[in-house]
Amino acid sequence: MNNLKNGSAMSLVVLGAMLGYAPLAVADDAMLYQDTIIVTSNARTLEAEALVAKTAGGADIVSHDDYADRFLVSLRDTLAFSPGVYTQPRYGQEVRISIRGSGLSRGYHMRGLTLLQDGAPINLADDNGDFQELEPIFFDHLEVFRGANALRFGSGTLGGAINGVTPTGRTAPGVYVRGDLGSNDTARLLVSGGVAGDQLDGWAALSTDTSDGDRDHAARGSVRFHGNLGYAFNDKVTTRFYASVNQINQELPGALTRAPALSDPKTGNFFGDQGRDVDSLRVQNQTMIDLGSSQLKVGVFLNGKSLFHPIFQVIDQETLDRGGFARWDWAGNRFEATVGAEARFGEVDYKRYVNNNGASGALTFDAAQEAFTSNVYSELRYHATDKLTLIGGGIYANGKREQFEKYNMFAGGPTGVKGEKAFNAFSPKFGALYQATPDIQFYGNLSKSAEFPGFGELAQLAAFVPVEKQTAWTLEAGTRGRASMAEWDITIYRSQLDGELLQYTIGPDVPASTFNADETVHQGIEAGLSLALNDWLHLRQVYTWSDFTFSGDGQYGDNTLPVVPEHVYRAELRIGTDSLHASPSLEWVIDGPCADYNNTTKLDGYVLLGATASWSITETMDLFLDARNLTDENAIGDVSAVITADPASAIYYPVERRALFGGIRARF
Repeated sequence: MNNLKNGSAMSLVVLGAMLGYAPLAVADDAMLYQDTIIVTSNARTLEAEALVAKTAGGADIVSHDDYADRFLVSLRDTLAFSPGVYTQPRYGQEVRISIRGSGLSRGYHMRGLTLLQDGAPINLADDNGDFQELEPIFFDHLEVFRGANALRFGSGTLGGAINGVTPTGRTAPGVYVRGDLGSNDTARLLVSGGVAGDQLDGWAALSTDTSDGDRDHAARGSVRFHGNLGYAFNDKVTTRFYASVNQINQELPGALTRAPALSDPKTGNFFGDQGRDVDSLRVQNQTMIDLGSSQLKVGVFLNGKSLFHPIFQVIDQETLDRGGFARWDWAGNRFEATVGAEARFGEVDYKRYVNNNGASGALTFDAAQEAFTSNVYSELRYHATDKLTLIGGGIYANGKREQFEKYNMFAGGPTGVKGEKAFNAFSPKFGALYQATPDIQFYGNLSKSAEFPGFGELAQLAAFVPVEKQTAWTLEAGTRGRASMAEWDITIYRSQLDGELLQYTIGPDVPASTFNADETVHQGIEAGLSLALNDWLHLRQVYTWSDFTFSGDGQYGDNTLPVVPEHVYRAELRIGTDSLHASPSLEWVIDGPCADYNNTTKLDGYVLLGATASWSITETMDLFLDARNLTDENAIGDVSAVITADPASAIYYPVERRALFGGIRARF
């Protein structure tokens, strides 16, 4: 939940959104941030807030100013105070991220969310994805649209979409430098720069990161580049080119059994010298055409990725994804409409080898994989009165997954086995948005979502298995706004799922097996509340209630689904001014989650205490501090689900260890 420094911003954004003129309203109300964060203008953040104000459901914008004082490694560091977003670090940049139980039992990588950078998808063409290629230190802001509220991003998933938006030469001019040092021999450096002329602007950033990690065999290192170049042909047509290059190396400490996870959490797994090394290149172009009462955006993208991943075997992948998207937004007197489409095509050269202590041994598996996912979507908004907006829309998605297995050591060598699976689904959406006052909104919607299996589910070890799509109907209602000293964002939802894609861990080093559950229920509360107690005292809080269960399942009855705890509360109290402040924080997991589908093992809750601080030593230079787990609490933060957990189950990841990070940031 974004805390605006200008109290009139919410009213202007909401009023503009209701009248269809939000971009003009927020442009006039744009202001400058302090010079010591990566972006100096909040104009694009306010434009994104205008989109939230048009949304009849859970959504929020996280500005860079909200997390600037934190040591930034993963999406956990940026989204910790975004309502409804469950983020739990495992190690390094590996983090479990889930919204409304999306990808609930995925013990590795990510599923059930659409991740984007500058509007282009990070997800692969089979809809599975990694988040390690998103560099949080680069972002101007993040846009979080939960569930079906992410339709404008071409997302029809249960969890919705998260879009990381990077600065431009117009929002971040000049040279900006940030350096971080801290525990576990951690060092991090960012250098960025932006320039802008009448028609041309550009921005680029380079970051490096190295650390031994807070567990044995958890060292990491990365070098990343991201830049963009924009050109305005005239006041109606603009285009922008983007490029990202990533080199990421991460040792994997692996999961632990329960005893060492609690008593000796620094323990790591050296067997097989497991790791994940990624080299990637992403390029894209977006062109915007102003047609008067409407606006057309078109884009194309190309993503190339190389993955070297020693685990139970050495996974060696070369991936090439390409695609395009278009979106048309129109606003009339009483009606507004959005129509869009997206298509992604992907090819994977997928090989596995015997793991010889982190090196490739004999070939065990060789396959060519091809994926295609596309969608078309539309949304119509009718302003029935000055306060009431009715919304209807839907998204049609279709996809295809093909695998040609060329070699399988365990099937006798060359095979020539082909697997093929096609999916399609239409997901409608109906909602209402009520503007009670210029600063207060109420909303509700009913929507359907659909998720198609990717190669990780279909080709679990070799040939395709009979896994089907997951669908869900979700009903949600909520309110957002501000009154007096309070600003809030509260949503309650209930999802009824059919064929939920669930997983259980076979062993500590083997990717999980996947199955479709019968009926399951996800329901909960996503709440954020900020209180400006006075000019120098601000309290922000998020609370998430997650009640995820089987529903009359033949094997598991009404058991609780594992992995995500039922209650999570976070709070941060900022004491001081913009130039000098300290912010003690708390994370409270009241009771831990179940570790298994049979509900035989339940984890304990925990409390983690932390603090951040910042001091502006000049107008263009800051010192900052981030202290984590101050009491050095030993607890289990994440778990990979199994059918029945026992003392030998190596499925647990300890919480982050006590650590201290600090640094300097400056603009020239």
